[in-house]
Amino acid sequence: MTPTFTLGLDYGTNSVRCLIVRTSDGKEFGSCVVNYPSGQQGVLLDAKDHHLARQHPGDYLVGLEKSVRGALAQAKKQRGFSVARVIGLGVDTTGSSPLPVDLNNVPLAMAREWRKNLHAQCWLWKDHTGWREAAKITALAAQHRPQYIAKCGNTYSSEWFWSKIWHCLNVAPAVFDAAYSWVELADWVPSVLAGVTDPGKIRRGVCMAGHKALYCDEWGGLPDQEFLAMLDPKLAALRDRLYERAHDATALAGRLSEVWAARLGLPAGLPIAIGEMDVHYGAIGSGVREGTLVKVIGTSTCDCGVVSAAKTVPDIPGICGIVKGAILPGFYGLEAGQSAVGDIFKWWVEVVCGGDDRRHAVLTQQAAKLRPGESGLVALDWNNGNRTILVDPTLSGLLLGQTLHTTQAEIYRALIEATAFGARAIIERFKEYGVPIDRVVCAGGIAEKNPLLMQIYADVTGCTMLVAGSSQACALGAAVGAAVVAGAYPDFPSAQAKMTSLKKTAYRPKAANQRVYHELYGIYRQLHDALGGLNRSADLSAVMKQLLAIKEATRA
Repeated sequence: MTPTFTLGLDYGTNSVRCLIVRTSDGKEFGSCVVNYPSGQQGVLLDAKDHHLARQHPGDYLVGLEKSVRGALAQAKKQRGFSVARVIGLGVDTTGSSPLPVDLNNVPLAMAREWRKNLHAQCWLWKDHTGWREAAKITALAAQHRPQYIAKCGNTYSSEWFWSKIWHCLNVAPAVFDAAYSWVELADWVPSVLAGVTDPGKIRRGVCMAGHKALYCDEWGGLPDQEFLAMLDPKLAALRDRLYERAHDATALAGRLSEVWAARLGLPAGLPIAIGEMDVHYGAIGSGVREGTLVKVIGTSTCDCGVVSAAKTVPDIPGICGIVKGAILPGFYGLEAGQSAVGDIFKWWVEVVCGGDDRRHAVLTQQAAKLRPGESGLVALDWNNGNRTILVDPTLSGLLLGQTLHTTQAEIYRALIEATAFGARAIIERFKEYGVPIDRVVCAGGIAEKNPLLMQIYADVTGCTMLVAGSSQACALGAAVGAAVVAGAYPDFPSAQAKMTSLKKTAYRPKAANQRVYHELYGIYRQLHDALGGLNRSADLSAVMKQLLAIKEATRA
C-alpha cells in the first residue's frame, strides 16, 4: 500500500512543534520546534503581578509556518515521503488559553491599537489573575447551579475560560468591549488554517468547552444567560457570540484553506482534526485506554484517564473535570493535574541557584546518591498554587526541615519528592471514587530524561511507571486524530494500536524506598490538609521531630 502521512501541531507554553508521522505505524519522518519570539521564553509577564501570563497571537502564526516548513524539509529527505501523500493534520494547544477576537476572527492584539496591551493578548493557561472571579463563580454556582461545578470537582479554577474573561471585563473593560468573541487557542488555530473569518462559524471542541467553560449537553451547552448575568450582564450578552455546540474528536474542524496551503507547502483541502488540549492529545499519543492513567509531565503535569460512556462516573471532588468525549469519543475524559512540576525544578536550579542545563544535570547526579528520608526535608508542590485536589491558586510552596547543613541537591530531591507526593494524592483520589487505574504511562521530556524522578514517582505512588514511545506524545496524538478524521482508521482505538507504543523501560517500586516514602507521605498529607484548609485544627508540632527521626534512622 502507498504510505500516507499526517501532521501533528503541538502548541506548548514556550514553543510550537510540528511532527510528521506515517499513518501505518506512527514512525516519525520529520519534526521541527520553533520558540515563540515574544516575552520571556514566549510568555508576556508583568513584574507587578506574578499571576499574569499572556502570549502574543502573532507568535502562534510565526511558529505555525516555520515549524511546518521545517518539519517538511526534514521529511523530504526520508525515503518514501511525499507531500502529496499527506492526508490530514491535527492541532493541540495549552488550555484554557482564550484570546479576544474581532468580528473577522482576528485577535485584537494583531491591531496596532492593542498590540502592546497585555489584556488584549492570549490569556495563557497559567494566568491566575482571575482567582477572585473564580472564587465568585464557585460560590454562585454552588448556590444557584451546583450541577455546573459538580463535574469539575466542585471548584471553578482561575486557570479557566470564564474566570479569565470576567477578569478582563473587570480590569480592562475597553478590551472586553472591543472583542466580538473569545476563542480558545485550540479552536482558533484550526479555524485560521481552515480560513474561517466568522467567530460564530468556528467549530469548537468539547475538550476545552467541557473542561474549561462549563459546557455540557445535559444543560444545553454553555451556562445559561440567567446564571451568567449573575456574574455580569455583559457576560450573558457574550454567550450568544460564542457557540451553541461543541464537538468531540470525530468531527472535522475544517479543511486547509488555499491561502494556508500555499504558506505551509501542503495540499489544499486537507481535513483538520478538531482541536484538543495538548495533554488530551498527549494521552491519545500515549495509548490511553480504560484503566490507564497518562501523566504528561512538563512545566506542569496533567493526569488523564478515560471511562466508557456506557458507565456511570461519580462526581469527584477536586479534579479538573469529567467530560463526555473530551479525550476519546465514546468515553468520559477525566482530568487532574499539578500547576507546577518542571517549573519548580527550573525555579530552583535556574532562578535560585543561578544554574543552567549543566547545573540541572549535576544536581540530579548528586540527588540520586541520596536515600529517601536522608535529607530530613519535605516540601509542598504549590509554587504555582494547587490544581488538584485543593483547586486553590492562592497557595504557595513550602520547604520544611532544612538545617545549616542542607545542600542544593537535597532541596532539589525534596522538590522532586514533593511533586511525587502530589501525584500520589491525585491517584488516590481517582481510586477512592472507583476510577480503575491498572497502569501509569508517563509522557514528556522529563519522563524520558530523568530516571531519578521516574523512580521516585514509582516508589512514592507504588505504581510501575511506563514511558510513552514517542518523545512528542502530544503532537503524535494530534497526528492520530488527523489519521482518524482523514479515514486512515475507522476509530481511535484502531489508530492507537498501530501508531502509538511504549518504551521498554519500566520503573518499578522498590519496597525499601516505599516504606520510607510512606512515612514521608504521611507528613506531606498532614501539611497538605492543614495548610490547604482541609484540617484547620491540625497539630503540626511533631512534624519537624518526625522528619529528624526519619533522617537519623536512614543515616543509621
